[in-house]
Amino acid sequence: MSSERVLVTGGAGFIGSHIVDALVAQGHTVSVVDNLLKGKRENLHPTAHFHQVDIRDADALARVFSAERPQVIIHQAALADVRGSLVDPTGYAATNIVGTLNLLEAARAIGTVRKFLFASTGGAVYGDPAELPATEKCPVGPLDPYGASKLACEVYIATYHHNYGLGYCLLRYGNVYGPRQDPEGEAGVVAIFTGRMLRGQPAVINGDGLQIRDFVYVGDVARANLAALERGTGIYNIGTGVPTDINTIFRELAKITGYRHAETHGAAKLGEVRTTYLDVSLARRELDWAPAMTLSAGLAQTAGYFRERMGVG
Repeated sequence: MSSERVLVTGGAGFIGSHIVDALVAQGHTVSVVDNLLKGKRENLHPTAHFHQVDIRDADALARVFSAERPQVIIHQAALADVRGSLVDPTGYAATNIVGTLNLLEAARAIGTVRKFLFASTGGAVYGDPAELPATEKCPVGPLDPYGASKLACEVYIATYHHNYGLGYCLLRYGNVYGPRQDPEGEAGVVAIFTGRMLRGQPAVINGDGLQIRDFVYVGDVARANLAALERGTGIYNIGTGVPTDINTIFRELAKITGYRHAETHGAAKLGEVRTTYLDVSLARRELDWAPAMTLSAGLAQTAGYFRERMGVG
């Protein structure tokens, strides 16, 4: 693969920073746009060109594009909490939809961008899927403003392909977990459970814990983005195809961390999808990508990362 100029939004965040690391390792010239509201400077790769810019600021983005003249955009920056979107749907639309449009317009204006990669959601776009595992042809039906905002972005990106010839890949992620995820956030059950268990604090399962998700390791997601640089057009599920319930995640992490508290359940959360997992056969065929990390190994690596960061035994 030849070296390219790649701009990563949200490149100081959980998923984006892993993508930046992988791009740099492959020899690409990488620039990062991040407002650092969720991202952390410590996650930034030292060789990436960093711009502390909010994607809602169209003028600032235009200046970044003029300076960097990217050939590929990998758009990870977003507000990404289902429950947060129910509280602030307008804010989610402003960041996720208008911010994406600002990037598309900047890409159209600069004329150097050949491909636009977008972090969508396989968990929220399908809602309660009409088929399991959900394929890319499964009817979409978001149940919350977060999923609706991601679906709207997908449609806008496709119109830029139709009208301006912009290449694109829409990567619908499963439940991404791994090192650098925020253990203090509202979303990301693996990080939340791990952080609380390592501190010996109560880790509460929402509802009965039988909600089923597709947990995919962040390193596998980064590899999928690299694969999509060269291959594929359209929509691809990025997950494992393996259904896992929340109780299983709790029990596996309890074993790994030595957690001694009893399993505790709280109230179910508004807006949650009950069961979702993804068919990833299209990504295998067209992107030549497949998940490599097993759940047990991924959870162990994640717990090891947090244990070292938190300085606990």
